[in-house]
Parts: sequence; C-alpha cells; structure tokens
Amino acid sequence: MTLLRWPYPLWFGGIALFAVLFGLLTISSGGAVLFNQAARQGAGNYVEFVVWFNFLAGFAYVIAGIGLWRWQRWAVWLSLVIAVATLLVFMAFGIYILSGGSYELRTVTAMSGRALIWSLITVAAYLKISRSS
Repeated sequence: MTLLRWPYPLWFGGIALFAVLFGLLTISSGGAVLFNQAARQGAGNYVEFVVWFNFLAGFAYVIAGIGLWRWQRWAVWLSLVIAVATLLVFMAFGIYILSGGSYELRTVTAMSGRALIWSLITVAAYLKISRSS
C-alpha cells in the first residue's frame, strides 16, 4: 500500500513529471533539428547555439525532474542553474538578434516560455523542498 501513497503535495508530483516530459520532448525536438536534415530544413532560421543549449539542457530537465520527484535538495539547485543558464542564453540570443542575426519568432516565444517555466519550477522547488528540509 505504501507505493500508492504519495507523501508530498500532488501538484508537486505533477511539476516533477512535467519537468521529465518537457526534458524528453526538448531532447527529441532539439535532436531532430541537430541530427536530421529534413527537420533542420523545416526549422527555418534556427539559431544553432540556442538549439544546442536546449538539446543539452533537456538532459538536465530530466535529471532535475527525477530529483524533484524524489524530493532531493540538489534538484532545487539544478532547477536554479537551468533557469539562470536559460536566461543567459536568452540574453545571448537577444544580442544575436540585435546584431542582425536571422531567427524565427517561435524561438523567442520558446525561450520566453522556458525561462518562465524553469523560474516557476525553481520557486516551487525552493518553497516546498528547501524550506521543508
């Protein structure tokens, strides 16, 4: 019976599962653009350093999600690192755009979403894991 009892808030389990699924989707979509010619052509004016970052960050998303699921304090810090790194890459992307680089508007939207999502996950993880330890 203990396997069926989740000792933490149910919504937090949803956040952890979301992080893992988001990571797997990020790895899949980034990997397709990086390693599949047809997907690369379909991506339009993709920015290679942003795609590489997102692809590699996807693995960190999965690890963070597993850590959050297991209520591990290090997952709070990993979530923070992901959020800060995403914001830094987003800033570099902004500089790239301002210097006249080609890009897709969906990349701006996606990076905005990623920055917001990981900022919110970090806050939730801090409030639920760090403060309860």
